[in-house]
Amino acid sequence: MITQEQKDKIEFENKKIADNISQIKKRIVVFSGKGGVGKTTVSVNISYGLQAHGFKTGILDADITGPNVPKMTGIKGEVHTLNNKIVPQESHGVKVISMANLLPSDKAVVWRGPRRSKMINEFLGNVNWGALDFLVADLPPGTGDESLTIAQSMKPDMAIVVTTPQEVSLIDSARAISMAKNLNIPNIVLVENMSGFTCPNCGQRIDLFGSGGGKKQAEELNIPFLGAIPINLEARQFADNGKSIIIENKEADISIAIYNIVKEIERIFNSHLNDKTK
Repeated sequence: MITQEQKDKIEFENKKIADNISQIKKRIVVFSGKGGVGKTTVSVNISYGLQAHGFKTGILDADITGPNVPKMTGIKGEVHTLNNKIVPQESHGVKVISMANLLPSDKAVVWRGPRRSKMINEFLGNVNWGALDFLVADLPPGTGDESLTIAQSMKPDMAIVVTTPQEVSLIDSARAISMAKNLNIPNIVLVENMSGFTCPNCGQRIDLFGSGGGKKQAEELNIPFLGAIPINLEARQFADNGKSIIIENKEADISIAIYNIVKEIERIFNSHLNDKTK
């Protein structure tokens, strides 16, 4: 049983977070039931796509023990504070905060769930996000403490669940969808990543992990399917160098797929985003 003092502390922290993110119009969490499905790649590129469409956007790297967002966005160096608030770094206009920029690159984060959750609340309540149209939170894989903390503190408007077409991934994405429903997130959508590969030499499409599994699952679970993202070797090369394929090569098949997904997100929120942040 918690004491009154503990209750007051929780209430104070919740109010601090609510006040700090009050200028953020829409909040999106990116889930995956398992690791290795390209969740961070989807989070980063969707964020860049929203920014490119004129929306002020931020990325919260909520994967405390495995933060990869700075690597994919090319962000380096230490995070600074101003007026007792953490100042997020920026990449192509997108604001970014990540655990990776708070610790030496070779230091592992060996924390239990409560401490990881406390750090996420710090990112929500003590980072100077300012006025944003979208804040995209890249969650760790699975359905652990961090996902619960984000849902309770951030109060997301949308959960994007990322899967690959293969059966083992679809089993786990079904669990992530179930969790999002249990958390009463109002808009739950599915994206299929690694959906086929077009040979750069012969142009033949190869379905390395199968095809159509994500769309079929979305139909079965009665949630919107936002689209399928193909495997693209150039995208991997750019990401390894801290660059985004959708900025460097807008004509690539993967860029076109991501921009189409961004348009679907806009469509879902259209009535709420006509008055963009100025």
